[in-house]
Amino acid sequence: MRDTERDESIAAVRSFNRFYTRRIGVLRDGLLNSDFSLTEARVLYELAHAEGVTAAGIARELGLDPGYLSRILRTFERGGMVSRMPSPSDARQSILALTTEGRKAYAALDARSQADVAAMVDALPPDGRRRLTAAMRTVEAVLEGRGDGPRPILLRPNRPGDIGWIIHRHAVLYTGEYGWNAGFETLVAEIAAQFLAKFDPAREMCLIAELGDVLAGSVMVVRDSDEVARLRLLLVEPEARGHGIGRRLVEECVRFARGAGYRKLTLWTNNVLTAARRIYETAGFRLVSEEPHDRFGPPMVGQTWDLDLRP
Repeated sequence: MRDTERDESIAAVRSFNRFYTRRIGVLRDGLLNSDFSLTEARVLYELAHAEGVTAAGIARELGLDPGYLSRILRTFERGGMVSRMPSPSDARQSILALTTEGRKAYAALDARSQADVAAMVDALPPDGRRRLTAAMRTVEAVLEGRGDGPRPILLRPNRPGDIGWIIHRHAVLYTGEYGWNAGFETLVAEIAAQFLAKFDPAREMCLIAELGDVLAGSVMVVRDSDEVARLRLLLVEPEARGHGIGRRLVEECVRFARGAGYRKLTLWTNNVLTAARRIYETAGFRLVSEEPHDRFGPPMVGQTWDLDLRP
């Protein structure tokens, strides 16, 4: 990692910590307007959710100093919230458990936490909730040094706001990855506007790919003529590549075009888009023409690819 990237990561983590601790009320004397500190609440959580837990086990799980944890547990015992019984496997250890009073205290604290977070989440639009959930899962996975594991891929029709996202992401990605100019963004915006203005659901479609509730890709099929459909605006987000999303989007376009009665599916792309061209070739498209151009800034070769849809 370059020093500037490292510094940016440090600043971002510290900024988020300051924001979130303020947002959830950690800085107040009592967590969630209770008599418990954040650490005491976490100890209560462990006691409520673990069977046969010991002080040593809680200390390891939470990374707490054993002496500090011992003081917390003594406070809980004096308040009648925690009981101890000898461990059957190690006489030096005691099994800890919440008493009835302890469970009542935890239940009240848990209800307040649930209500506070619900209010925060309910204030967000559906897309905001999906982004928040995905972002928090990503933060947890990255900091624990584990992979995300397999995430479900969903292909769905476009919803309000998706077309604007398609324009935005095309402009950002192709400018960043290939240095293309505003001419490309203009073209994407024109295609998108025409799709919205003249959309024919029987013969046209727009698909959005979601990977684990995160917007991950897009594609369109639009009418060129009664017999020819055009595949447009295939996009897969960098973080979502390698999951076969581009292939699935193109396969669905082929299936839709056949079902809509077209005899040919055509597309226009550029020679620098090697990953996309491999997907097209695998799906059965054949290169039919090429021409050099500099419409988007850097010189490149535009290519037309066709797929015969006839049986």
